[in-house]
Amino acid sequence: MSLPRHARLQARLDALESAGRKALVPFVTAGDPSLAATVPVMHALVEAGADVLELGVPFSDPMADGPVIQRSSERALARGAGIRYVLECVRGFRERDQATPVVLMGYLNPVEIRGPASFAAAAADAGVDGVLLVDLPPEEADEYRAAFALNGLALISLASPTTPEARLQRLVTQADGYLYYVSFAGVTGADRLDVGDAGQRLQGLRTMAAIPVYAGFGIRDAHSAAAMAAHADGVVVGSALVSALDGSLDEAEAAQRAVAFLRPLRQALDGLAVAA
Repeated sequence: MSLPRHARLQARLDALESAGRKALVPFVTAGDPSLAATVPVMHALVEAGADVLELGVPFSDPMADGPVIQRSSERALARGAGIRYVLECVRGFRERDQATPVVLMGYLNPVEIRGPASFAAAAADAGVDGVLLVDLPPEEADEYRAAFALNGLALISLASPTTPEARLQRLVTQADGYLYYVSFAGVTGADRLDVGDAGQRLQGLRTMAAIPVYAGFGIRDAHSAAAMAAHADGVVVGSALVSALDGSLDEAEAAQRAVAFLRPLRQALDGLAVAA
């Protein structure tokens, strides 16, 4: 019997919409800055105001990621942070937090090796709510979408400024959970965010989509988060957070750095929601 479709994620999205609140979605690489720090950092991000957590699955060839996340993935892999470790982190997080949705973000190969059905079952059992696979084309996603849906997981889709209109229509029709809009053509961490151009595209995309649209790439601080959230339903911040955590001496320091980084972004988004 299939599970309710990503019930925890949908409940959070519904609550955000009802409150008129902009979503804050931080990304961290599992296993960095240390194996022991991942779960404490996840809890710290929730404490600082995260609505959804994106947990990066370390991969040897993260083609969509810039140097900061590439290096974090390399460090995590060197420590032994494979998919089994990632799922154990989610399981550990669920011991204290049953409310905050967790989305795994990564690449197709680790999933394909295990098979969509086996991976989906293991992820759901650990407490995962959704999966974003950067290099899974929508035209080839039917098997994955079916396996994930059977296990109550959302298959999060990506759209970008270069997405052709025909594919965009397909993405909007098939999109699950929320739609992740890549704010510019390039890799994560690049300092080339054009809020005006991205804002126009986001407004059109939100008109087309029946689900929330979150903007990512290029969001580095409270100012850029608020600027993008003015045009989106929420924002995703990754490289700047990963960089802020790098070099933490232990899990306690990593957690403190996570709170210090994220709290100003939460305050900026809450101010924007009140002003709206």
